[in-house]
Amino acid sequence: MQELYRLLPSVDELVSQAGGKAPHEVAVRECRGVLDDLRVMIRAGEKVLPDPLTLLQERLQALARPSLRRVINATGVILHTNLGRAPLAEMASAGWYSNLEYDLRTGRRGKRDSHTADLLERLLGVPGILVNNGAAAVYLALHELAAGGEVIVSRGELVEIGDGFRIPDIMARSGAELVEVGTTNRTRIEDYERAITDRTRLLMRVHPSNFRMEGFTGRASMEELAALGQARGIAVYEDLGSGCLTDLGPYGVHEPTVQSSLAAGADLVSFSGDKLLGGPQAGVLAGREDLVQRLRRNPMFRALRVDKLVIAAMETALRHVLLQEWDVLPVMRMVRLTEDEMKARALRLAEAVDGAEVIPGESLLGGGSTPEQSLPTWLVAVAGDAVELERKLRGAEPAVIARIDGDLLLLDLRTVRPEEEAELAEAIRRAL
Repeated sequence: MQELYRLLPSVDELVSQAGGKAPHEVAVRECRGVLDDLRVMIRAGEKVLPDPLTLLQERLQALARPSLRRVINATGVILHTNLGRAPLAEMASAGWYSNLEYDLRTGRRGKRDSHTADLLERLLGVPGILVNNGAAAVYLALHELAAGGEVIVSRGELVEIGDGFRIPDIMARSGAELVEVGTTNRTRIEDYERAITDRTRLLMRVHPSNFRMEGFTGRASMEELAALGQARGIAVYEDLGSGCLTDLGPYGVHEPTVQSSLAAGADLVSFSGDKLLGGPQAGVLAGREDLVQRLRRNPMFRALRVDKLVIAAMETALRHVLLQEWDVLPVMRMVRLTEDEMKARALRLAEAVDGAEVIPGESLLGGGSTPEQSLPTWLVAVAGDAVELERKLRGAEPAVIARIDGDLLLLDLRTVRPEEEAELAEAIRRAL
C-alpha cells in the first residue's frame, strides 16, 4: 500500500503534465480531486491504479462540456418529465436585448407579461398571468384568495403532483385551511354545500391529470360547483394541470380543455405551460378580471414571476396555438402523427439496421397528462442484449434514450425528429 502512495505524482507535477487551457487554479483543484480518488482506491485495497494524468484530462474535458445536452428521445413518451417535457418550437432570440419591459409605441416602461397577456385573452376570453410553474400557480391562488380562511376540496382530489409535492402541503404553506369533503371515490355537490362556513373563501377542484379512478366513482360537476359558488358568493377555482387548449379527441386523446372549464363557470383556472400546451415550464392563472388583478398585486407574484426566456417560449407556443399552426408546435405535431406515418418511418429505420423488425405498439403522452391514454404506433425492435444496447445508446453522442421490453430494445419514432433518424440509425449500428 505504501508503495502505491509513493507512486502518486505531486500536484505540481501532474498539473504541468496536463497542460491544456484550463485556468491554473481549476487544474489544481481537479488534480487534487484525482489524487484524493486514487488514495481512496488504495485504502480500498486496489492493486492496480488508473493513470492519474488520464483521469485529470478526463475531468478537465468534462468541465468544458455542457452538462445539459441534446438527446434523441426514442421512448415514444411525448411529455417525458426526465427529458424536459414539451420540446419547444423555434422562437425569436431572447438572449440579447429585447423590449421585455419597454413599450416601443410610447417609449415608456411596460409590463413583461404583456407579451403573453393578449394571446391568453384571445384564446381563453379572460385575462391571464404567468408564474414559474404549476405548483406556484396553486400556491399564489390560495395565498391570495384563501389565506386565513378555508378551502373546500374533494378528498379524492388531494393528489401528489410529482417528486413528493402534494396539493395539501402546498395549501398548508399558502396559509389556507384545507377542508376535505366526500370520500376517496365519490363526492357530491351536497358535500361541498354542507361544509361551507363563514370562513370559506374558495371552492377548489383539482383535475386528476396524473391518475385515473374507475368503478363506483363520482364527482360534482363544474356547473354544479359554479352554481353553488355564485349562490353563496364564493369563488370557484380549478387546477387543470395539463393545459389542454384545443380538442384532441380526433387524435385519440380525451382531456378537458381550459376553455370548457371557464365556460362551465369556473372563476379561476390554473394549468401548466410545458404539458399539452407545448410550451416552457410555467404556471398559467386565468379567469375573472378582479381575481387576476388581485393575484397580480400579491407580493408573491413578483417572487414567482418568469424570466425573458420563458416569456419568449410561451409567447411562441401561444401564438402557434392561436393560429392553429399545429405542425410548428412539436407536441401537437407528434400527437397528430398517424399510424401509417409511424409505420413508414419505422420501416425506413428498420431497413437501415441489420436484424431490426417493426412491431405494433403504443406511444404515451406522459408528463402527468392523460393517464392510461395512449396513441397507436409502430416500434422498431432490436434483438440482442437489450440492457447492454440501452447502456451503449445512452453513452452515444448525441445520447439516445430508448425503452426495454423483455429481451427487446424498442424505439418509437413518434418522439424522434425526422432529421434525427440518420443519427439514430448510426448510433444503433455502433451499439450493435
